[in-house]
Amino acid sequence: MELLIKGKNLDVEENAQEYIRSKLSKLERHLPDLDEVKVELTREMTKAAENRFVVQVTINTHGALLRGEERSSNILAAVDNVVDVLNRQIERFKGKLYRSKRRKLTKDQIAAELNEFIEEAVAEDERAIVKVKRFPVKPMSPDEAVEQMELLSHDFFIFFNAENDNFSVLYRRGDGDYGLIEPELA
Repeated sequence: MELLIKGKNLDVEENAQEYIRSKLSKLERHLPDLDEVKVELTREMTKAAENRFVVQVTINTHGALLRGEERSSNILAAVDNVVDVLNRQIERFKGKLYRSKRRKLTKDQIAAELNEFIEEAVAEDERAIVKVKRFPVKPMSPDEAVEQMELLSHDFFIFFNAENDNFSVLYRRGDGDYGLIEPELA
């Protein structure tokens, strides 16, 4: 198993890397022929401390992909949570294979079954819109939008751009600068 650990907005310390290796090596019990496991650790500047660290794990096994993402107040807890999620996904997948007449499958058939399983899992996890916000919009320049966004302490701001008579989205980039999205009809 090839394990790639990458940090985004943080340096991954050696003890955290060892912890990740030990936790993810246990997945090999369920899928002994793992090709590659990618781990991306991100530190986000959120107000909510329980969402500060994000751990995203992508497992590649014979062309089929499993993916899990979890958030927590510290890296180790997020790793534990994402390993639990991946264990459940693997168990469901293997149970489905076992129930399908205990047949011998080729690597391509296993990959196809895994991809079908993932699509079903994603369909089950689809999210619904549970809240709609409405707010009055007044025309303003992008500079005014930056000031307004800073006053609200938001990471993005939707406004009616007085310079081009269209709605625009202003957002804070990871490096602290700002980005502006100006939609165009296709």
